[in-house]
This record gives sequence, C-alpha cells and structure tokens, in this order.
Amino acid sequence: MKLLKKLLAVIALLPALALANEGGFPLDRAPDRSHDLSSLQNGARLFVNYCLNCHSASLMRYNRLRDIGLTEDQIRDNLLFTSDKVGGLMTSNLTAADAKKWFGAAPPDLSVIVRAKSSGEGSGADWVYTYLRTYYKDDARATGWNNLVFPNVGMPHVLWELQGVRNAKFVEEKDPHDPTKTVHKFEGFEQIKAGKLNAQEYDAQVADLVGFMGWMSEPGKNKRQQLGVWVLLFMSLMVLLTWRLNASYWKEVK
Repeated sequence: MKLLKKLLAVIALLPALALANEGGFPLDRAPDRSHDLSSLQNGARLFVNYCLNCHSASLMRYNRLRDIGLTEDQIRDNLLFTSDKVGGLMTSNLTAADAKKWFGAAPPDLSVIVRAKSSGEGSGADWVYTYLRTYYKDDARATGWNNLVFPNVGMPHVLWELQGVRNAKFVEEKDPHDPTKTVHKFEGFEQIKAGKLNAQEYDAQVADLVGFMGWMSEPGKNKRQQLGVWVLLFMSLMVLLTWRLNASYWKEVK
C-alpha cells in the first residue's frame, strides 16, 4: 500500500514535470546508452554515489540491477550502503524534514524522472542530460549554484568535483517581444576551476548516468521492443499465409 501511494504521487506530478522546460533553454540530445551494459553499470555506480544521498528511487529494487549484468555479489559489494539489502528499494536516508530545512523542499523521487521530463522540447533524457551539464557558479543563490535549464534550482551541483567550477556569461539585449524591456542572453561558460574530468569525459559520465536513469524509468523497454519485433514478424507471416489461403480458396469458386 505504501509503495502504491508513492507510485500514485509520482504519476500525479508527471503533467507538471513534463511542461517544466517548455520554451526554456534549448536541450542537447542525450547519447543512447540503453543497450550498453558497461555504460548502464557505470551509470548505476554514479547514481548510487552522487544521487542516492538525497534522492530516492523508491520504485526500483537493487536486485533488479541483475538485468544490466550485475551479480548480487557485485551489487552488495559495490552499490549497497551498510543497512541496505539486495532485495530492498533504492531509498535515501535523507528525511523529508531535513531536506526541507536544507534545500527548501524535499528532493523528488527519481524512479521515473526521465519519462516525466519528456516534453515538446525534447525527450526526458535530453532534459536531464542538458540539466546536469549547465550548472554554473552563482553566489546570489543559497547553494552557490544556478542552472540554465532549471533557473533558481534548489539542488546544488553535486557533480562539480568532476566538472569543475564555471561562470556563465550573459549579455543584456532588448526583448524581441517587448522593446521596452531587456533580457539576459546566455553567451557561454567560463571555466574558473578545473574538475577531475575534461569536458568530453564529463559529458560521457553524464551520458552513462542519464542512460541508467532512463533504463530505471522503464527496465523492461528493451525486452518489450525485442518482443515487438518478433510479434510484427509473426503477424506479417500470418498475413502472407492468410492472403495465399484466401487466393487458393476463391480460385476454385471463380
């Protein structure tokens, strides 16, 4: 019952989340990692180390990671915290009260976030991929960070050690819809502190993380698509046989 309530709460948020980026910052296309098991495994490692401290994925169990090629021993030795069990849900130890105190709101559950963020601007994977790559330093914010995809976001840049610290450069321009107003136009980033990874390496790590989150949103997607191909082939064969049987039957009638 508790799990059902969480699922209903996530589903209720889908329409609002889906419209979050309409007309916003242009999204980059996320690389497809859905069939790369080593990439998905690395994405799982990144998710546990960088996301699961604050966010939960309460609709996913650790032992489901066997579907991306991990054994229970590998899951237990590399991805579990002390009190977690292989058959347990991927939940965070951060309480809602502490989250509200520190961030102003409880971090959302990430079980289906990739599907929820899909919009007319791009797929949910595109949104998360661009979002994790467009953080910049902003001392006016309580966390010290801001984001181009999600302006004034309450979440700090948890991957800053990998990407480094950047400033965003803006210029003032007249609003094309209202010449009496000015708007900030983004012109690029300025690296002020190097991270552990260069830009290409960081993008690859984010792609792995987003690929895992996409898989987590729909673990049965690959099998469903494979089954769909066989179903279509079977139906095509049956149509051919039915057509030939029909022709043979009416040949004698004519």
